[in-house]
Amino acid sequence: MHIDLMRRIDRWLGVPLAGLLTGLDRVGRRLGFGRAAKRGGGPGAIKRILFIELSEMGSAIIVDPALRLAAQRHPGAEHYFLIFAQNRGSLDILGTIARDHVLTIRATNLPLFVFDTLGMIWRLRRLSFDVAIDLELFSRFTSILSLLSGAPVRVGFHRFHNEGLYRGNHLTHPVLYNPHQHMAKNFLAMIYALDEDRAVLPHAKRRIADEEIALAPYAADPGALESFRDRLIHRFPQLDAHRRWIILNPNASNLMPLRKWPLASFAELAKRLLEDPAVAVLVTGAADERPDASHILDHVASPRAIDLTGFTTLAELPLLYLLADLMVTNDSGPAHFAAATRLKTIVLFGPETPALYGALNPNAEFVFKGLSCSPCVSAANHRRSPCTDNQCMQQITVAEVFERTRSEPPFPRPAVAR
Repeated sequence: MHIDLMRRIDRWLGVPLAGLLTGLDRVGRRLGFGRAAKRGGGPGAIKRILFIELSEMGSAIIVDPALRLAAQRHPGAEHYFLIFAQNRGSLDILGTIARDHVLTIRATNLPLFVFDTLGMIWRLRRLSFDVAIDLELFSRFTSILSLLSGAPVRVGFHRFHNEGLYRGNHLTHPVLYNPHQHMAKNFLAMIYALDEDRAVLPHAKRRIADEEIALAPYAADPGALESFRDRLIHRFPQLDAHRRWIILNPNASNLMPLRKWPLASFAELAKRLLEDPAVAVLVTGAADERPDASHILDHVASPRAIDLTGFTTLAELPLLYLLADLMVTNDSGPAHFAAATRLKTIVLFGPETPALYGALNPNAEFVFKGLSCSPCVSAANHRRSPCTDNQCMQQITVAEVFERTRSEPPFPRPAVAR
């Protein structure tokens, strides 16, 4: 289903539905319908927590410190995560949520989306959640799902007196979205809010340190890593003779094509990187992104430039990152998938800002031109921009990106035998 259709449905149907359900929820609570919230936030008070984040694969990595904090503060609780089916692989990378606790909705077309949504509401109510945590900023749909889940405690971002999206007014623990701190800290604030008195507004009156949003190191199974390397070398034997593997990720999700650095710039960067005879360039992406890879490979015409589109699953990407030396990528999921491996990653930003969405990787470098119009998307505009000419990306030069590829990463990585 096209993202613009989803946005229109979320706006024109989501606003009145969120308002109607908020009113019904208030009436129901006054009449004593529904489950009562369990008092107290100590161990054992909460048995089952639902996290909802549907559309952003990178956010499934950014939220991981919050998931781990929830596990610490509520060690006896079962944690479930609701996500679009096409994005569920992003949760498998770190594995914080058990695979059988990942719930999915298919969004390939409208009838399937409606069918899965209705079935999911029924399933959520049968699971009898104590808490629903809506991690989305831009969606009325997830706000409605959190209410219809039947969870008596609901945590989510609320606009309060700010301009922003109307998402109903049913939250028991509304959290103020802070556009001046990283999203990982905003997610942590939700976990802290869960244990606070409801009368405290806004919640999470505490400083969240940078150390709290560090990712746990990615632990690869040695057998899986060796098997993946053997398959890679078998398919592309030239890699065995060139010891420095540099990944180029020219794609970005359809949510925001403005995030793309020009293909011509990626192609010219590949050409410059291949001037080093020890370098092999690996172009990654999904199978349907092969035309972009072909554009780059046709430009450089080198056997050391390799098309890996469609070669890896999401779960295998961290294995590739462990074997590589460097990645250059648009602001997109792979920047976050690589974070736990500490791969040196150069991330190109424009419509959004690394201050909010930078990968949680101590070896990541962010290129951001800081134009007066940038960043141009936010929670207040449903991540939509009037821009049709992304100069914020086009003005990033090949020379400045190439120069950054020459420096050594400041933090050590796990030793991996090639």
